[in-house]
Amino acid sequence: MSDANIRIPEEARDRLAAVAADEGLSLRAYLARLADTVLTSTERAERAAKARIALAAWAGYNPTAAEVAALDDELDRRLAQVQRP
Repeated sequence: MSDANIRIPEEARDRLAAVAADEGLSLRAYLARLADTVLTSTERAERAAKARIALAAWAGYNPTAAEVAALDDELDRRLAQVQRP
């Protein structure tokens, strides 16, 4: 495998290196693992669609787009409450 150089701010590099060290990994190994585990927006949407299908098949739960939007709004409202100082 060939290496690539990625330019990021020094602070970001140092932070990533500290996180990697806490997990017992080199920065290179940590970034490789991160790249293998982070999903693109398309991959997230595909997984969400599969999860909705599985949930509907298992429990019969199949919310409308309006219900999903209302639930998202409620979750955002509750998260805003707990994030306030």
